Amino acid sequence: MVYDCGSCVAKYFLCLFNFIFFLAGSAVLSVGIWLAVDKNSFIGLLKAVPSQHLPQFTQPAVIEQASYILIAAGAFMFIVSFLGYCGALRESQCLLTTYGICLLLILILEITAGGLVAAYRGKAEVETRNFLTTTIRKYPIEKFSTGTNESNAITLMWNHLQAQLHCCGVNNYKDFNTSHSERVIPESCCVLEGDVSLLKPVYPICTSRPTETNSYYLVGCYQVVVDHIKSNMNIIIGVSIGLGLLQLLCIFLAFCLSKSINGYK
Repeated sequence: MVYDCGSCVAKYFLCLFNFIFFLAGSAVLSVGIWLAVDKNSFIGLLKAVPSQHLPQFTQPAVIEQASYILIAAGAFMFIVSFLGYCGALRESQCLLTTYGICLLLILILEITAGGLVAAYRGKAEVETRNFLTTTIRKYPIEKFSTGTNESNAITLMWNHLQAQLHCCGVNNYKDFNTSHSERVIPESCCVLEGDVSLLKPVYPICTSRPTETNSYYLVGCYQVVVDHIKSNMNIIIGVSIGLGLLQLLCIFLAFCLSKSINGYK
């Protein structure tokens, strides 16, 4: 058992911090497992809620893909926070060291990824554009329609991104797979009326005859997102530095507490 003041502060900080993430990870993991095992009950629950926005989220493919994402994210949060919480609470050198190493590896990967993107910015941009374009061309344009029952997480994400940012495709409307279809763009690329999340075009003809007046068919989402990031760069840098410092603090406290426990043995 640790006795000095610094070790006690480190112990209870790690306990509190990781307990919060442990609860959050458990909740996310539980919801993901629920969706994967019994998606029908979730669909029934959503349909019981009167809302115009929920039907598009009740497609089986959307729920199935969302469940995998939630399970992966929840399991990661659960395991890492479990190591930190139990290691601090039980004063286990093994668990604390493993926790500190995990956070250190995550931090190294984050710094490495950032460095590679900065060093190979041009190539990274090309590869990112190509990857995003494949996520659109993989599906026929009919799957982006608001009236289809074949939506999935990817088409749903693109629809909402385009509707919110007033853009179309990665580079422009030519990114869509329009073979064997009279449609040129999905509804989300059109000028929308009222609540944009409902994807209701002001000019219904825009899906087959888009112009700069009735749609955003020439405005690529990639450049819009890049411009948005640049305009909020100070906030992004501040948040990134804050998260990095928080990770460093947890790593420092974990190794210090581990060393302190070893000193009292």
